Formats: sequence, structure tokens, C-alpha cells
Amino acid sequence: MITVIQRVNTASVTVDRQIIGRIDRGIMALVAVEKEDAPRQADRLLERILTYRIFPDGDGRMNLSLQNIGGGLLLVPQFTLAADTDKGSRPSFTSAAPPEHGRELFAYLQQRATSIYPDVQFGRFGADMQVALVNDGPVTFTLRTHASI
Repeated sequence: MITVIQRVNTASVTVDRQIIGRIDRGIMALVAVEKEDAPRQADRLLERILTYRIFPDGDGRMNLSLQNIGGGLLLVPQFTLAADTDKGSRPSFTSAAPPEHGRELFAYLQQRATSIYPDVQFGRFGADMQVALVNDGPVTFTLRTHASI
């Protein structure tokens, strides 16, 4: 699985002019499922998102995690992160999971996140979403879990 995490002051997802997910200070994570991904990759990705130290401590150093600060988590499905952009001028999605597998694994990620973290919101798989955020820093990282774990 692939995610782009962004430290945000606020973030929201709108579908059909309705806000379906909104957080204040925390992490917005764009998440892509690849063909070979399974629940263990989703578990590992969630663990990394919750514990990745990207928030400043009292000295201004990135030493605190989302769990440490009790911030919000907004998980947004985005299959385009799995694009192969190495050749040509058009992306290839050969490594992205088929839609049903992606939907299933994102639903698993939603269930796991809800069961272990109190402040979590979601985008909607397969929807035309409008995503708004105020990136704090800006601080942005790409995290990846591989099928070999």
C-alpha cells in the first residue's frame, strides 16, 4: 500500500457538495491499494501513520506522532498513487489493485482505524471527491508497505 501523509491544520472531503469527513490538526492520508496488498499491509500502514513522528515537540523538532498529540486522521482513497509514471506522458495503473480488491482493503483499513483510533474520518471509495486542506509546514511524506512484509 502507498500513502501520502500530510500534517494539516485542517482538512476535509466533500462529495456532492456535502462534507463527509473533516478534521482539525492532524494527518490527512491519501491511500492507494496495490494488487498484491492484503490486510497485513493495511495494518502496518495504519500503525506507521499513527506513530510516524511528524509533529513538533517543545523544541520544535519532529518528535511527536499523531497518537502523541491526539490529532485527527482523515483517510482518503486515491488509486492514482499506484500509477506507474516511469514512461511516456500518460500514467499506467497496472500495479493498482482492481476496484473490488481496493474497495475491500480500504473498507478493512476503515474498520481497523475506527477500532483503534478515536478521531478518524474518511473519504469515499470510488466517489468524485473534493479534498481541501491547509498543510502545516508544509510537511508531506510518502509511506509504503510492501507485500513482502
